[in-house]
Amino acid sequence: MPWIAPVVGGILSVGGGIFGASQASAANAEAKKNNKEQKKLAQKQADISNKYQRQAFQAEKKDYFAAREFQYDTAKRQWRYDTELQDYSYLHRTREYGKSVENYFQRRTFNTVAGQMAYESQQASFNELMASQAFESQGNLIESLKLQGKAALRQAGGSRAKGLQTTIGEEGRNAAIMAASLRGAAQEFERGLREASLQEYAANLAAMNDLMIRPEPLPAIPEPFLGPERTFVEPAEILPGAVPPPQYQSTMMPLISGITSATTGILGAYDFKTGKFT
Repeated sequence: MPWIAPVVGGILSVGGGIFGASQASAANAEAKKNNKEQKKLAQKQADISNKYQRQAFQAEKKDYFAAREFQYDTAKRQWRYDTELQDYSYLHRTREYGKSVENYFQRRTFNTVAGQMAYESQQASFNELMASQAFESQGNLIESLKLQGKAALRQAGGSRAKGLQTTIGEEGRNAAIMAASLRGAAQEFERGLREASLQEYAANLAAMNDLMIRPEPLPAIPEPFLGPERTFVEPAEILPGAVPPPQYQSTMMPLISGITSATTGILGAYDFKTGKFT
């Protein structure tokens, strides 16, 4: 039968189309599965990256605030130490100043005592000179009176008067010499007093120059403070990498191609004029 071959060929073509459609469907299922796995892998990688960035961000913030607190605590400790050191220094300088004032008044007292002793020494020397001069004057007066008495006994008339004048003149010269000596002694006494006063003044001035300047407390050391905090920006979320869509094969084309091929073969063997397969 000549029509069997076209029919069998058509059946085979249809079967081949069905088989091709089945293979395309299997390939499409595999492509879909692979695409799903790729998306899952891309999401997993994005999740890992986002988790790492979040942990790194939190660690950076933690380290920043820990370092900030440590630096502030260190600055506070240094501030307390510097303040205590400044207070100690001021107290030490105040004690030194107090000792300097004490030494100053001790030196002033010593200078006053030394000046008083110098004055008393000058006064004693002057008083001794005055006593010596008075004693010498008294002795000269007595000697003069003796000489006058002797002269009066030995002489008479003009000779007596002349002798008295000579004695009185000698007494006047002695008195003048004594007066000049007393004036010189008084002047020397005054010079000694001025020199003693000048020495006391110079000693007091030297003591004052050695006196320390009264210490004053230094301004308070500024207390440390925390500055503005750093602004942190959270990392952007990483999205999964783009996965191209699966390339699907048509499941209908092999079947359509088989049916078309079978139909073409059968129709080619069919004679429409006779209505029979040739």
